[in-house]
Amino acid sequence: MKGGHFITLEGGEGAGKTTLLTALKARLETSGHEVVLTREPGGTPGAEAIRALLVTGAADRWTALSELCLFFAAREDHLERLIRPALKRGAIVLCDRFSDSTRAYQGQAGGAGREAVEALDALIVRQTQPDLTLILDIDPAIGLKRAAARRGIEDRFEGKAFAFHTALRAAYLELAERFPERCGVLDASVTPDVLAEAAWTLLVARLSLS
Repeated sequence: MKGGHFITLEGGEGAGKTTLLTALKARLETSGHEVVLTREPGGTPGAEAIRALLVTGAADRWTALSELCLFFAAREDHLERLIRPALKRGAIVLCDRFSDSTRAYQGQAGGAGREAVEALDALIVRQTQPDLTLILDIDPAIGLKRAAARRGIEDRFEGKAFAFHTALRAAYLELAERFPERCGVLDASVTPDVLAEAAWTLLVARLSLS
């Protein structure tokens, strides 16, 4: 059912996903592509309402399993109302986080487990998997320092213990090994311009875009 390309950006807190997404969107639009920029949790009114429950409040507000269910509830609405229609008409969808965040945050670092994540992914996401996932790898100490500099009200995950963020990094690198056909790891400790160029090179090579 897909006619476009689905590209997701992943990484721990402060990795620079938002800045990179803005750069990629501009470059793709300059090349004549329709680009839909979105995020998870969120992207649609219903999913944004769920986002407010997930990214604010105390770090221990939800258990890993309750978080997992909320994330997939938001994802179902996001897919049906925004992502799938955009792909069907041939757009490039750039998404700030998707199922790999759930695998890393709730599944591995949070302790909900791989089986629960993959069961819900099979039910909700089905065949609408990313064509390319860019994993922005950074030392969590550096990423958390960056995140603290722009800290707002959506800081629930940043408030988790450092061991959680260390586990996140390991989870993302493990995902890159598990899904090498769609995942590419980028060094996010470099400058935004260098990171954007590396991401563009990988995007062109993997998806034959120009």
